[in-house]
Amino acid sequence: MTTETKPGTDARVRAGVEQFYAHHMQLLDDGRIKEWASFFTEDGTFAVDSRPEPARGREEIIAGATHTVEQLRAQGIARRHWLGMADISADGDGLRVRSYALVFQITAADGPALRASTTCEDVLVPDGTSWLIQSRLVVTDAPA
Repeated sequence: MTTETKPGTDARVRAGVEQFYAHHMQLLDDGRIKEWASFFTEDGTFAVDSRPEPARGREEIIAGATHTVEQLRAQGIARRHWLGMADISADGDGLRVRSYALVFQITAADGPALRASTTCEDVLVPDGTSWLIQSRLVVTDAPA
């Protein structure tokens, strides 16, 4: 069996991308929306297959995420996002990252439960020593 390493997937890059996502998603789960949104470019897009139009720009991304977090808190719901199985490939100066994203929902009555299984496709652009998300597409898994 042979294994090919795609450009941009060396151990140092992979470790940096994994740390980027760990911090990014923990900010979201902690409700620190402005900090979470700072990981997007000013003109970044966030598209979800369940919504007709993507959020465009950091301010729209902040507004949408804030609304969702406030609704969940009012219902006594906490969420945890887990991204894994990242397939990282070079894209010009940036990276394309396709990963699986699991969303767990936690309530006092029911405890933790898997809420959604999705595929997350990001285009990352360099930002000094880290990355920014230029575009994100989240697609809910469904049978073929």
